[in-house]
Order: sequence, then C-alpha cells, then structure tokens
Amino acid sequence: MKWKKVRLKQSRVLKEKICTLLAMGIPMMATALILSAVVLMLGNIFYKGLPEISWEFLSASPKNNNLEGGIFPAIYGTVYLVFIMILFSIPIGTATGIFLSEYTRRDSKFAMTVRFAINTLAGVPSIVFGLFGVGFFIQFIGKGMDVVGGNTTPIWGKPALIWAAATLAILTLPVVIISVEETMRGIPREMRESSLALGATKWQTIWKLVLPNSVTGILTGAILAIGRGAGEVAPILFVGVVYSLPELPSHLSDQFMQLGYHLFVLATQSPDVDAALPKQYATTVVLLVLTFGMSFFATFLRYRIRKARGSAHI
Repeated sequence: MKWKKVRLKQSRVLKEKICTLLAMGIPMMATALILSAVVLMLGNIFYKGLPEISWEFLSASPKNNNLEGGIFPAIYGTVYLVFIMILFSIPIGTATGIFLSEYTRRDSKFAMTVRFAINTLAGVPSIVFGLFGVGFFIQFIGKGMDVVGGNTTPIWGKPALIWAAATLAILTLPVVIISVEETMRGIPREMRESSLALGATKWQTIWKLVLPNSVTGILTGAILAIGRGAGEVAPILFVGVVYSLPELPSHLSDQFMQLGYHLFVLATQSPDVDAALPKQYATTVVLLVLTFGMSFFATFLRYRIRKARGSAHI
C-alpha cells in the first residue's frame, strides 16, 4: 500500500514537471522562432541593401524611371507626411481619450458605442481609408474650399499632402485613443479627488494633473502611430502620393513622394526588375532606419520624461 502511494506521488510530480516544461518550453520556442525570423529578414535586407546606399542615393532626386539618382524627395515626403499626421492624430486622439476617461463611465451606453466605433475603425482595411480620403477630404472638403475661395483651378480639391496626412491620421486614431485612455485611467482617482478637494475645477484638474501625468501614454500613442503610418501605402494611393517627383513639396496642397510607395513602384512597375532590385533593398533599408529612428526619438523622449518625473518625486 505504501509502495502504491509512493508511485502515485512520483507520477504526480512527473506530470507537474512535464506541464511546467511545456508551459515554459512552448512560449520560449515560439519566441525563438519569431526572433529568428526577424533577424533573418532584417539581416537579408541590410546585407543586400547597405552596399547600395551612398550619399548620392540619399541626397539626389530620382531619374530614368527611378532606376538612377536618389530617393531624397521620398525621404523628405515621408518625414513631412508623418509629422503632419502626428499633428492631426495626437490632439484629436488625446481629446477623445480625455473624454472617455474623465467625462464618461465605462458602463455608459454612449461610451460603449464610442469604443465599439474605435475598435471597428481599427479593423477596417487600410485601402478603405484611401477611398474614404478621396470621397470625403478631396471631393467634399477640398472642392468645397475651392468653391468658397473662388478658385477656378483646383488647389485643394485634388490629391495633396494634407489629405494624405489626414487619411493616415484617421487610420492611426484608434491606437492613440486607446493608449491615452488607458494611461489616464491608470492615474489614481485619489489624486483627482485631492485636487478637487483643494478647490480646483474639473478642467483644472485635468489640465494641471491628469494631462502632465499622461504624457508618456500620449508619446506611446505617437510611437505606435509613427510605426503604423510611416510604411502605409494603400491609404495614400489616391490622395496625394506620386510615382516620381524631383521637386520637394513646399505647400500642404502639393503632391509628394513616399518611401513605401516608391518601393512598391520599384517592385511592381519597374521596366527593368533586375536593375531595380538593388534599389528596392536600399530603399527598404532607408525606410526601416527612418521608421526606427523616429520611433526611437519618441521612445527616448518618453524615457527622459519618465526619468525626470521619477526624480521629481524623490
């Protein structure tokens, strides 16, 4: 009888060890596979793309169907586009996050409807945003502005940088709103109650207390928006991006080049695919470095703010 109890205990211990091994081993294997795929992909791109990068490639304008020259207009257009997109998405996303966090209850029907709309917006295919941009921003707002301004030739009622940025801003709004709202809800309610008890109004509490403590969440939303918007091509296909444009955009109503679309054109519409292949790898390297660089800058800024606030609380 005692021998059976020992065997039963050993069997139970063995099963626990197997379950523990599986619980740790499967996630570790999945993580290793993902990291291996990422390293192989990036290694292949950088190995084939870095030798093609030169100062002329980074500073010159494209020539001969984009097979010669450089990609500076595409770099400039990408940075310009992302900057304007952030100017659109961050204020609107922050205002929406404040409203959902500070002025509505989680269980209210209106707040639930707004969150359902945000989640639905996050699941819409990106090409649909491009078609929306054509119909709403160009055909409705742009042409309306031309009519009001008395313009005989289209200035705003045509594909332009501002409409591409506005389209991308709507595409990235869900990640900004969710990031801001979750950060604000993470601030202890006691801090708000203390502020109100000292005589501050609700808006003063939000402006002086909630918003400063939510800066890192706002920057997190900006980082996610940059990562999503910098490489998107489908939403801007019809609202401003062009195949080749040696001139840099100087006004919001100008069209522009973008690295993602430039890469798409090289891969699918080049008259000489073999000659364009090195340019594709080099353009991909520049796009990745540019996206990582902008995201790293926002991440570094968030880190410095967190560090400064941590030191201030000591």
